[in-house]
Amino acid sequence: MPNIKSQKDRVKQAKVETLRNKAVKSNLKTVVKKADAAVKAGSADATNAVKLAVSTIDKAAGKGVLHKNTAARKVSQMMKKANG
Repeated sequence: MPNIKSQKDRVKQAKVETLRNKAVKSNLKTVVKKADAAVKAGSADATNAVKLAVSTIDKAAGKGVLHKNTAARKVSQMMKKANG
């Protein structure tokens, strides 16, 4: 445990940020899985699911949870599955 006040604050902030990032990542995985399943099944709701997944990926990248290139790769793969 740190003795310096600013470092104690950073430890607290890191815990909060970790929980927030974990929630965003968990939601992201759920949405992407649902979109993949919808595309595989060929359901009528597939386009909406893909739009939601792409939006969620972009939001995660904007928040810094995902690197922008990782987000771009995931979006690209998602669109490839949806259109191919």
